[in-house]
Amino acid sequence: MATTRVIGLDLAKHVFQAHGADDAGHVTFRQRLRRDKVLEFFAAQPPCLVAMEACGGAHYWGREISRLGHDVRLIPASYVKPFVKRQKNDAADAEAICEAALRPTMRFVTIKSEQQQASAVVFRARDLLVRQRTQIINSLRGHLAEYGRVVAQGPGHVTKLIAQVEDPASGLPPAASLALGLLIGMLRTLDEQIARMDTEIARRAREDEVARRLTTIPGIGPVTATAMAALAP
Repeated sequence: MATTRVIGLDLAKHVFQAHGADDAGHVTFRQRLRRDKVLEFFAAQPPCLVAMEACGGAHYWGREISRLGHDVRLIPASYVKPFVKRQKNDAADAEAICEAALRPTMRFVTIKSEQQQASAVVFRARDLLVRQRTQIINSLRGHLAEYGRVVAQGPGHVTKLIAQVEDPASGLPPAASLALGLLIGMLRTLDEQIARMDTEIARRAREDEVARRLTTIPGIGPVTATAMAALAP
């Protein structure tokens, strides 16, 4: 029986698909795996190359399967797509991953550590909060414009927006004042949360060697340095 050289693993929420191939690319097995049986399956396999698409959960599975003695490689999904030979399904995807991994010129994604992923979570969470803050500021500006109150754009003018809403003599209808007041409350909460995230990012920038080196570049601050170290290791 041919020895399995590479296993292509198509990740899923509940049922994974594994596709094994030998040195010549011939199929050695095709197998469906329940999520709770994946590590048990790979623990029983001799050390080989295990390939997966670099998608959600791939870094976790990459770390876990690597601990079992396998050489795990993550492939960008766009590099796998040309190898899908037939109608897209789990079995075809696993086979395509396997074939792509056998290509000598294939490029792979580095598996991230838990700390690298944590840094990415911090940065992406901050980015989400900043976008939500921008939406609220734009909403305040738009609603006030409907009542003839125009304030210049830019974060530096947000206090003027708030002052117009909270001014007792503003003449805004009570219902509008209530709704805009709620938006201002959300805005202040977001400011506090973003400040907490900035503190965490600054701490990580000081502790991470790569981020510290990046901050020595003119124009690169803790946020950008942390983002580059976390998202482009």
